[in-house]
Amino acid sequence: MKLSSCLKVILIFFVLHISTHSCNDIQESEVPDVPVNLIINLVIDNELTISGNSKIYPYYGYGGVIVVCETPGTYYAYDATCTNEISTGCTVNNSGIHGECKCCKSEYVLLYTPYPVKGPAVAPLRQYNVVQINNSTLRVYN
Repeated sequence: MKLSSCLKVILIFFVLHISTHSCNDIQESEVPDVPVNLIINLVIDNELTISGNSKIYPYYGYGGVIVVCETPGTYYAYDATCTNEISTGCTVNNSGIHGECKCCKSEYVLLYTPYPVKGPAVAPLRQYNVVQINNSTLRVYN
């Protein structure tokens, strides 16, 4: 009985160890880390109050910041720089929760961790933190 318990503990430790390293790998990005502190007024940018909508803010982040509304109150933000051709000229154009690099045509689903679903890119877009300050204000930052 004790051997079985030990094997379970070892297996659990191994799975946690692997998943911890996987999570750390997901957060790493080749896109340069630049300071981001973007305040969004949802009264003005009211398209972000509708589920499935997104908007790009071109003068933030490395290649612009894409903000996505999954549902009102649930938001995601990503750098628009494609992870295949990392330059400020190769950015992802957004349309709702879909994004496509204008250079290499890699496609991304702009929810959760946006891994590419098509094309040569293999790494996810750089993700930023989003907090809803009140009913009419979002803050995107790193």
